[in-house]
Amino acid sequence: MARAAKQIRALYELCAIALVEGRADLDGADEVGFDIDLPMFTVGRAAQLADIHPQTLRQYDRQGLVVPQRTEGGARRYSLRDIDRLVQAQSLSQDEGINLAGIVRILELQEENRQLRRQVKRLSNPAGSSIFAADTDGGIVEVQRSRSARMWRHDIHTRRRELPGSRVGGEEVSNSVVLWGDFE
Repeated sequence: MARAAKQIRALYELCAIALVEGRADLDGADEVGFDIDLPMFTVGRAAQLADIHPQTLRQYDRQGLVVPQRTEGGARRYSLRDIDRLVQAQSLSQDEGINLAGIVRILELQEENRQLRRQVKRLSNPAGSSIFAADTDGGIVEVQRSRSARMWRHDIHTRRRELPGSRVGGEEVSNSVVLWGDFE
């Protein structure tokens, strides 16, 4: 398990380096399966990756420009999204001479634009191309449709009575919920 965690950390580091060097973007990282909001990097490592002094990261946090997640002990942990924002903030500040308020607004608009592109892409997929499932915390997540998912859905419909259930008024009622299709 520790070896797998080390390999995952290494993959996230490679993705962060690609973001910093401009060889990747958040949309691409998200599409290939990286959790762009997963807090992976310490202050020191995030500073190294983004080529920013650690004190600058702390200042950005205090000013609300890039606010990392915190561990239970209060230590800052940066995600791929945070690394991308750090690099953009530095570029806008140093290369373009934009003030902090301007940088905050630009980053907000870029994120809004990214979310809108993602929504357009999702809406442009054919109807019924998405599957929704419950994650381990009970939240609803979208899963891309695949041949195996179609087979799974077929099996559920053909073997519906095999699902665990209970009887209400003499009629069997399923305790399972499966959602298919596009939902807003």
